[in-house]
Amino acid sequence: MASYAMLQERIAVAKDLLERVESISGGQKKGVEGKAKLCSKLRAELKFLQKVEAGEVVIKESHLQSTNLTHLKAIVESAESLEDVVSVLHVFTYEDQAGEKQTLVVDVVANGGHTWVKAIGRKAEALHNIWQGRGQYGDKSIVKQAENFLQASRQQPVQYSNPHIIFAFYNGVSSPMADRLREMGISVRGDIVAVNSVAGAEEGEDALSDSSCESDADGDETEDLTLTRVDRDTIVASLSFPTEVKVDVCNRVNLDITTLITYVSSLSHGGCHYKFKEQVLTEQAAQERQEKVLPKLEEFMKGKELFACHSAVKDFHIILDTLGGPGEKARAAELLQRIKVVPDQPSERTMRLEASSKVPSSADDNKKYTLQLEALWDSQY
Repeated sequence: MASYAMLQERIAVAKDLLERVESISGGQKKGVEGKAKLCSKLRAELKFLQKVEAGEVVIKESHLQSTNLTHLKAIVESAESLEDVVSVLHVFTYEDQAGEKQTLVVDVVANGGHTWVKAIGRKAEALHNIWQGRGQYGDKSIVKQAENFLQASRQQPVQYSNPHIIFAFYNGVSSPMADRLREMGISVRGDIVAVNSVAGAEEGEDALSDSSCESDADGDETEDLTLTRVDRDTIVASLSFPTEVKVDVCNRVNLDITTLITYVSSLSHGGCHYKFKEQVLTEQAAQERQEKVLPKLEEFMKGKELFACHSAVKDFHIILDTLGGPGEKARAAELLQRIKVVPDQPSERTMRLEASSKVPSSADDNKKYTLQLEALWDSQY
């Protein structure tokens, strides 16, 4: 039977992680997506360990060391170390280089979506062996996984910028592997350990038996490398998570009809204290009294190039000429001077979209905006 002391330690870790997951909070009011999934995985691990404790399951001590708990602990610690966590264990869909649909699990999505983290709990020895083609069948090297992360991130831009990728190693990473990852544009967190050259000798059984949920049947990756062995006692560097993540913010803003109307409407300029007959305007006025929208718009638009498509500006003019008050028309004229109007160039994908409650047609949009402005006009003038 597995070591009782080690078993108790693993059970205590599982319980502690469950409590810590509940305290993980992001920068969004809706909370961190995927917390329930992470808790479910931790409960499954705890249940398994408790079965071992009760004698219902018998495993080797080496298997107890390599449960999924190591990886789950790495995820929790990563989430605790980052700001504005959006989700954990988030599944992204992307197309690989062959055009085939693939899925990728990102352990932690942080900084409002701008940072993707892969938390790695496996030992540096095992990771290094796999990278050099000395792993077990089905093990995918970290470098291959990094390629998948890069491919997926290019297809999941956040505010027109690709997410920044961090590989967080909680049991070390060899210096050559860390260098290769950084050459690819991946940031590395964790202890970077040295390697020594060996004459084709295999690593010990312990390193190769260190299996975890991070393995993925994708065939062995062959690398033209000199065989080396990890020297865990020699730490080259210890890297923490970056305190500041530089994001290439897009300095161009596309304004739709909703934004144009909101920016010039009397409702956003002190007219939120009127009593309206229409329920929708009553709700909007209440929201405006509680949290004014104009300061947020101005802050977001500050220092950026403003754009609007031809059809949006055309429809905005029609609505404004029909229903706009003097103040609204004056504000609109000032706003339009700051906007660069671009031709309508909808993509083929956009043209294939069918009108629905979530994708209203232009006519439906115009009718909705016209009715709202008309009600606002009637209430004030």
